[in-house]
Amino acid sequence: MTDLSTAAAQFEYAGQDIPWALNHWAEHRPEHPFFIWEPRDGKDQSWSYKRFNDEVGQIAGGLVAKGVVKGDKVLIHCGNSPEMVLAWYACAKIGAVGVTTNTRCVGGEIAYFADHTGAVGAVTQPQYAQQVADNAKNLQWLVVTEDNSGEPATAEQAHDFPVFASLFGDASIVPERPAEPMLPAGIMFTSGTTSLPKAVVHTHANAMWSGKMGASSMDFGQDDKYLAFLPYFHVNAQSWAFWGALGNGATAVLQPKFSASRFWDVIEKHQITHCSMIPFVFKAIGAQPVPENHTLRVIPMGIIWKEIGGWLGCQPFASWGMTETVTHATRSDFTHDWQQHSIGKPTPGYQLAIVNEETGQPCGIGEIGELWVKGTRGIHIFLEYYNNEEANKKAFTDDGWFKTGDMVRMGEEGDFFFCDRDKDALKVGGENVSARQVEEVCMQVPGIGEIAIVARADEMLDMVPVGFLIKGFGAPENDEEFCQQIIDHCKANLADFKVPRAIHVVEEFPRAALEKVAKNKLREMADELG
Repeated sequence: MTDLSTAAAQFEYAGQDIPWALNHWAEHRPEHPFFIWEPRDGKDQSWSYKRFNDEVGQIAGGLVAKGVVKGDKVLIHCGNSPEMVLAWYACAKIGAVGVTTNTRCVGGEIAYFADHTGAVGAVTQPQYAQQVADNAKNLQWLVVTEDNSGEPATAEQAHDFPVFASLFGDASIVPERPAEPMLPAGIMFTSGTTSLPKAVVHTHANAMWSGKMGASSMDFGQDDKYLAFLPYFHVNAQSWAFWGALGNGATAVLQPKFSASRFWDVIEKHQITHCSMIPFVFKAIGAQPVPENHTLRVIPMGIIWKEIGGWLGCQPFASWGMTETVTHATRSDFTHDWQQHSIGKPTPGYQLAIVNEETGQPCGIGEIGELWVKGTRGIHIFLEYYNNEEANKKAFTDDGWFKTGDMVRMGEEGDFFFCDRDKDALKVGGENVSARQVEEVCMQVPGIGEIAIVARADEMLDMVPVGFLIKGFGAPENDEEFCQQIIDHCKANLADFKVPRAIHVVEEFPRAALEKVAKNKLREMADELG
């Protein structure tokens, strides 16, 4: 007998998926802008719901002509750009899966993304074309955009691959298929404390859920506009901004990346109402005057920070979420007075628990424990880690709770407060970094006896990775040259934000119980050394 809770998931979004949503708004709000591209030069482009839906259908036709079928994976290795968004939604039209990957990753990381997902083809930009071709060797085809997120390609980036415009084909050849809400639609890679990134699978129903609950939580209305400058290969831009807009027929405005000099100009130009904020942004715009009559109304951010709201003249929206939770699993609201630094309370649709890591028992008020989340997989939380049964077993309890690895506590009034993440994971300028992955790459250099990667505080990026090294057999005598050799090896094999900013040679590591490296002591040493 089919488990009823699993079967019930089919009914929550019966008859609805991403193509259904595009078709719906193309019919009911055909001329309303869904997507506005705001490049660095300010020459914006706008896609109404009808234009966007039409072009998605044409690109889907081009993908079908290349042999892409339902269930296939397509690597989309691009910076924020119109082509990236159009290609992702074209995959969804077919029932294929858009695999959006971090463009700061290099070499073997690109090979891993393509091989792990079995990608049949790829869409990329001139600046990454040769790198993708050299490393994703099993691709059947590769298509390259004409520019790099609005910036002209250089002579060094010349190539012989087909251009993105060649994907525009005959929309009529795209096979008709019924709405399948539980069908995978996208894959994002996320780094935790494991050595390799995990492939998070999002379904069409995940997108529908984010558009419904995420938009509602943020008070993101039908005529609002969400400014996204964070990478589209992260859940914030893809889910909060674009799925939020798709959920109610609103508008997402995308920039190639954050621009401090244009921040308020873009808000005024497009009458922006919502924008996700991170600490880096506050520092970058800190010296600028705040326009008196700006339209920015809601700033989704991690915590309630009342001074920020007063300074910018808008409402902080506190929330906690991660790639695996699809959208905000905790939220504040716009009616109550929330405690300073709260991340809100559980969002309807999610069950949350704070669990003692050692005993497995629920924590009391004020006790710090690991945050566990429960929801329907494929709707409220991600479907699975693709092709990684070991990670799935480790992440989920037998009764369906997802163990996040984030440490929180609950206050007297039921507010949740973020405490700390597993210390083996670093957050570098908003990017997750696995210390273990960096350590494994370092160990490929001969002469290392033992190495430990930890976080060092950084004014702009919050933290950066640094290494502590115990030299082994065959290590060069010159410490400075040896450390630089290790850093250079990391630069060739890791995304730039994962590369250690410094490596310090030590005779021994501080140790904790069972001879485990006391990384808390190393973090203190890293901050002292600067």
